[in-house]
Amino acid sequence: MIRDAEETDAAAIAAIYAHHVLYGTASYDLTPPSTEETLAKIRRIRENRWPFIVAARDGELQGYAYVTQFRDRLAYAWACETSIYVHPDWLGRGIGKALLQTLCERADAAGFRQIVGVIGGAEPASVALHASCGFTEVGRLKGVGWKHGRWLDNVYMQRSLGRASTEPPEA
Repeated sequence: MIRDAEETDAAAIAAIYAHHVLYGTASYDLTPPSTEETLAKIRRIRENRWPFIVAARDGELQGYAYVTQFRDRLAYAWACETSIYVHPDWLGRGIGKALLQTLCERADAAGFRQIVGVIGGAEPASVALHASCGFTEVGRLKGVGWKHGRWLDNVYMQRSLGRASTEPPEA
């Protein structure tokens, strides 16, 4: 089941993210944020009316995803960036794809016209996931992150939503 994130999900979301921070290269954080910091992020994203969703089964969070505006400047208000993390016990079971598909629908409904995946570590599974949901690679930044004793690339992938750039945004 995919649903909106709730404040009571903060601890589980923080735990999922902590695993990826400590053992993976998708996040360039080196120290996992606290539950309180995660709760503040949930609140900030919801206050902006951007999607923050979770996949849950029998009360257990399997993963989560959200978008934020791609960059802070006002002209970027119609472009968003994805964040998707799946609990390590649920990797490879379609949770990420279900989250990303739903996230794209919700981002479109929120008024975004373009959605961008910035894939830390150029993670092959994340690149494949985004490609399976209609994203195409639009760029690569080489050696921009240092984690786990190696230099990491970022892959940028993009997908148009709804009316994309075919007409001006609403006033």
